Amino acid sequence: MKNVCRYFVLVIMTLLFVSCSDNNTEEYMIKYTDKPVVGKFTYILGVHPLHNPKKLFEVYQPLVDYINKQLVGAEIKLEASRNYAAYDKKLFSGYFDLSLPNPYQTVVAADKDYRIFGKMSDDENFRGIIIVRKDSDIKSITDLKEKTISYPAPTALAATMMPQHFLHINGININKDIKNTYVGSQESSIMNVYLKKSIAGSTWPPPWIAFAKENPNIAKELEVKWETNHLLNNGLVVRKDFPVDLLKKISHIIFTLHTHEKGRNILKAMELSKYEKADYNTYDKVREFLKGFEKEIRPIRLIND
Repeated sequence: MKNVCRYFVLVIMTLLFVSCSDNNTEEYMIKYTDKPVVGKFTYILGVHPLHNPKKLFEVYQPLVDYINKQLVGAEIKLEASRNYAAYDKKLFSGYFDLSLPNPYQTVVAADKDYRIFGKMSDDENFRGIIIVRKDSDIKSITDLKEKTISYPAPTALAATMMPQHFLHINGININKDIKNTYVGSQESSIMNVYLKKSIAGSTWPPPWIAFAKENPNIAKELEVKWETNHLLNNGLVVRKDFPVDLLKKISHIIFTLHTHEKGRNILKAMELSKYEKADYNTYDKVREFLKGFEKEIRPIRLIND
């Protein structure tokens, strides 16, 4: 009976892996009603793919609901994207009104239609981790040579660029010594390792912690082998034409979440202690990292940004 149960769990997780990697998957957006709410302006909040779309809504919809209860004449709708490429296209074209991008996407957006007004706190959690199976023969970084490494996407900073930088400074030429495969999501990167499609996979702490909580039997077969240094956490950006008074209201709601129980419960699901104010100059260290990464390792700006 145990073997049968384990088989069905594996089948379900494999289907999840496939769905996360499928570029033809439809965009995932909650629909509140067939008709717009009379007298209300609707603004789109886009969150970069730090989870698969279903999980992302489970984590971030409570925040949107909480904000909407306190707004008059306006509402926020949460939109997820099927992968990083789809999200990047929407963000860099100015589609979102508000967004929570990773730091790379944050600095690119800030040079376009957006301005930075906040960020996630807990910068120490914004680091890359490289996961292997416990039963693998990987003991040292050089054991990764000629092997396949999985990542969520080329533009994932903590989960891709920072691990690739880590490998680079530890003697791995990522363009010649290993095979890099970009699988679409954090969960897919982890599952590739579990299913032995890659010898190692990279992600970052919040998705790994969430995955381990929801899939303990799979997570116990895996281990975090290496960790990178940290950078600044994900940013909050707003379109430059967004109503100033409305942004003040929303900012106050977000930046005070940690001061009350309801807000702390919302933050807990995000593996986050609080949000904090930020501006263009806050992300100078990220710009410096990206400049060095592109010079020493590989191009990043793969789209017309």
